[in-house]
Amino acid sequence: MIETLIWIVVAVVVIGLYLSWTAGRLDRLHTRIDAARAALDAQLLRRASVAQELATSGVLDPAASIVLYQAAHAARQAEEEQREVAESELSQALRAVFGEAAQVEAVRAAPGGEEAAGELAAAVRRVPMARRFHNDAVRAARALRRHRTVRWFRLAGHAAFPLAFEMDDEPPAALADRPGSA
Repeated sequence: MIETLIWIVVAVVVIGLYLSWTAGRLDRLHTRIDAARAALDAQLLRRASVAQELATSGVLDPAASIVLYQAAHAARQAEEEQREVAESELSQALRAVFGEAAQVEAVRAAPGGEEAAGELAAAVRRVPMARRFHNDAVRAARALRRHRTVRWFRLAGHAAFPLAFEMDDEPPAALADRPGSA
């Protein structure tokens, strides 16, 4: 009788430890998602700011300046539910404006253009990395939240189901291959 009670207590403790470990792991994943989202937001804001700065610098031709400025402004001002679309449109505008190496070289030739082009190239390269880190964290949290024990014991609490950030983040070819300031 005592031996059975001890085994039951040991089983309950082991199950409790497992559930506690799983809940802690899930909490760490949600924290990682929050940190990755903040880093992604910072990189998106940096990219939009550099693009907007370059559009108003007078280095680009007027049509390219308008296209780039409007896309960057829309990306900076977008509401959360429209953010992916606005950021994708900024990526498309960047590819349209800097699709050819000649345009990048023209920017680099202008006074202060070398620094601006380098900063834009660095910002354009960092966005896909930040998005990948965020989406990897989301994928890991989703996989853990699909486990039966997490659902049955409601280990996720009231945390919202994590959503990936899906956008077109392909950089312009003329900027992607250039070394920029890191």
